[in-house]
Amino acid sequence: MIINHPLLGPRDSAEFVYMGDAALIDRPDPDTASPEDWHDYAYLRDNPAGEHRELWFHEGGDRSWLVVTRNTVTHEISKVELARDVARARGRST
Repeated sequence: MIINHPLLGPRDSAEFVYMGDAALIDRPDPDTASPEDWHDYAYLRDNPAGEHRELWFHEGGDRSWLVVTRNTVTHEISKVELARDVARARGRST
């Protein structure tokens, strides 16, 4: 599988480590989150068949974090973004 890195261009997926659901970017606010909020954040995950946003870490390269939109059935990648840009667009600090 080839991941088209936004800064480095096409890279083999062997350079990356899958780190889970991209919803992990939306971490609960430590000042207001309840124990249930933290439980849900830490343990509840969707397991969709089809398009899904995932976090990937470029371990074998520039050590960047990416949000990869990938079809979990066909493995077709439709979008690759830097995770920092996704977090900033959502108003989260990086």
